[in-house]
Amino acid sequence: MKVKLDFEHKQSAHCENGVVSNMLRYYGIELSEPMVFGIGSGLFFSHMPFLKVGGIPVTSFRPMPGVIFKRISKRLGITFEKHRYRQPHKAMKALDANLEKEIPTGMLVGVYHLTYFPDPYRFHFNAHNIVVYGKQDDTYLISDPIIADYETLSYDELLRVRYAKGTFAPNGHMYWVKNIPERIDVEGAVVKGIKHTCKHMLTIPIPMFGVKGIRFLSKKLRNYPHKLGARKAASYTGQVVRAQEEIGTGGAGFRFMYGAFLQEAAEVLKKPHLRDLSFEISEIGDKWRAFAIITGRIVKNRNTVDESYDKAADLLLEIADMEEAFFKKLQKSVQ
Repeated sequence: MKVKLDFEHKQSAHCENGVVSNMLRYYGIELSEPMVFGIGSGLFFSHMPFLKVGGIPVTSFRPMPGVIFKRISKRLGITFEKHRYRQPHKAMKALDANLEKEIPTGMLVGVYHLTYFPDPYRFHFNAHNIVVYGKQDDTYLISDPIIADYETLSYDELLRVRYAKGTFAPNGHMYWVKNIPERIDVEGAVVKGIKHTCKHMLTIPIPMFGVKGIRFLSKKLRNYPHKLGARKAASYTGQVVRAQEEIGTGGAGFRFMYGAFLQEAAEVLKKPHLRDLSFEISEIGDKWRAFAIITGRIVKNRNTVDESYDKAADLLLEIADMEEAFFKKLQKSVQ
């Protein structure tokens, strides 16, 4: 089998946004990564002690994997077809059938066994998005949005990452564009994306989500060294750092991306004041970056207990106040 689609690869900061942007471009729809992120309401926060990975509570700076796809599809009226396959080789046959029909195909894979990833960047994360855009004999042509150039995987390598084991196992999940309407209402989609983000950051009553979740994490973080001891406290804090700095673009990066979205939204909606708000969310991103520096030092000095936990907790409270004020202003701007 020899198939190579004319698929343009553009590197992005976050895999789900990048795959959506690159796949839509193949069909003539130009939406930047920040625009995909904003319309899909990709900015979020949660700290969930009831959900643990490796015995450590999960902190997340984004909605669940696949949610951005779902929201983009609904708000733009674009239909994606999705399938999972119990039998691995059946999943590969389905992929080959798509490629023969000249359909670039997105899929979820595990990061740990991606052979083109440098070793330091491999970890057990099973919700990474890539696009397969061709096949040459036994080699698949890969567009991985967080990698600078096109890549390849052998049949066995792709099969392995499609059926990676562990939390959120992909189970052969793949998806592709099925239908695109004649007219896409980008303006309406932008407004819906902004309203949804503000609602989820401000009004979810459960204290683990949105701005309330940031304050909730502050309280937990302050008590870590007293309740857990130095080493375990550092391990718990390390999950927060990884979520912010290694999984996608995390806290600071997502705020900068949302600022870029608001700059584009200002043009689309003809609301210049959104540009001013874009600078404000970028300043909040700087605060998240400062938080990452403090918590990173905690993790590196895991045998010590000092005032760093209090400093980090205080900074989270400052961030929560800033984000609450920001999202209230943003919410009013699109009412």
